[in-house]
Amino acid sequence: MISFDTQPDRYNHWKLSFDGPVATLALDVAEDKGLDPAYKLKLNSYDLGVDIELADALNRIRFEHPEVKAVVITSGKSRMFCSGANIYMLGHSSHASKVNFCKFTNETRNGIEDSSRQSGLKFIAALNGTTAGGGYELALACDEIAMIDDRSSTVSLPEVPLLGVLPGTGGLTRLVDKRKVRRDLADVFCTTAEGVRADRAKQWKLIDHVAKPQQFAEMVKARALELAKQSDRPGGEGVLLKELGSNRLIDVQIDSGTRTATLTVKGPQDAKLERSADWYPLRLARELDRAVLDLRHNQLHIGLWILKTQGDAKKVLELDELLNSNSSDWLVRETVGYLRRVFSRFDVSSRSMFAVIETGSCFAGTLMELALTADRSYMLDVEDGPQIALSAMNFGAYPMANGLSRLETRYGGELPALPKNELMGSEKAMQLGLVTSTPDDIDWQDEVRIAIEERASMSPDALTGMEASLRFAGPETMSTRVFGRLTAWQNWIFNRPNAVGEQGALKVYGTGAKAKFNWERV
Repeated sequence: MISFDTQPDRYNHWKLSFDGPVATLALDVAEDKGLDPAYKLKLNSYDLGVDIELADALNRIRFEHPEVKAVVITSGKSRMFCSGANIYMLGHSSHASKVNFCKFTNETRNGIEDSSRQSGLKFIAALNGTTAGGGYELALACDEIAMIDDRSSTVSLPEVPLLGVLPGTGGLTRLVDKRKVRRDLADVFCTTAEGVRADRAKQWKLIDHVAKPQQFAEMVKARALELAKQSDRPGGEGVLLKELGSNRLIDVQIDSGTRTATLTVKGPQDAKLERSADWYPLRLARELDRAVLDLRHNQLHIGLWILKTQGDAKKVLELDELLNSNSSDWLVRETVGYLRRVFSRFDVSSRSMFAVIETGSCFAGTLMELALTADRSYMLDVEDGPQIALSAMNFGAYPMANGLSRLETRYGGELPALPKNELMGSEKAMQLGLVTSTPDDIDWQDEVRIAIEERASMSPDALTGMEASLRFAGPETMSTRVFGRLTAWQNWIFNRPNAVGEQGALKVYGTGAKAKFNWERV
């Protein structure tokens, strides 16, 4: 079982330090502390465990240190920033493990950009040594990249020429979409295993700043302080992210026989702004995050997530009014950001999702996002039955990867007139297209049961492809291209003998043998 719970005193691979408005995250990987003893994390390479620590450290900075306005990501080792994902780990991992690993690392890096865009937390990558593959992709997620000019360090994306696969964390997309590298130069860069040195890297727009070793630290500090000036984070006392312990707000029930997991979310008891890790929306985000990641990584055979809520819909609307009216408060902003990123994890999870709206449900406002995330929603149609509601938070606070709210995506960008803060029964919800089906109490049990059984009987591969195609209507963005194009191609490539066959590039890497390819282009 993979655990996503950690804290700084348990980190093996990252060192976190603070100097006024600047935090420094130094990657200093412990070779013998990988998640699996079958490989060693040499050359500051990483596995999922390294990225679990990084994701935790970023949340610590967001919530515990509001005084931090800029983050320097660098290496604790000399002459080696990061060599990327550990090749031996990839070569011997199952297909599912590789895909989930790439998805999680993508989400962590997307979260860096989300924090810069939405929360004023700026990032600079300080490449103090050779930087390859996923190490450069981590740098690409930052606002700026500084590189040491020691005449030997290089940046590279060597996956295609060395390993027969693609950069797995958005490197190809960010080169041309974010850094605007010319396509022909990107082509040369991505097929040159040895990479390029600092002067050429700056010329090609692969990095932003260059300095000799003697001036490098001073230059990085100066740039970090300049980035900090762009931030509107307020300072003051942070909120300690104490250990979650057992779930209080979410109940997860797994039924291996039907291959389903039922997630029941308890609604809030009151609406107040509480500067504590137990404040309802913050605890909700943390518990949802843990539940999604656990189901994704540890419950691979569970193909359908059934989403339920319990509570008072009016209380949810009151809490949403508090969130909306205090949107400039740093803790509210960070908490809404956390929820936004967690809901996005649902969107890109390769699982079917049905929302079941029963009497006693509280699918309203922020919790209505769960129903809008689902592939289908079933709402019981009885007298004095369940009610749903929308709030201002449903109209832009939690955008999907396509940049649209789930409501905009649901209606193909053409939003009808939708009421806010109004409790709606099944008839009106159906008229407005907010739910999929509204069986009465006679048909309810059978219709929901049959829908679940039918879903469980279909090909998981076909469902994953179908759901990913249907969930993101509307415009393409850098994020949708990373999760769509990259994931589709990488999934295919990870299954091909050229990559993972007995003589494939991932399997023979480091053995001295040369990969043998099937030269057909298909």
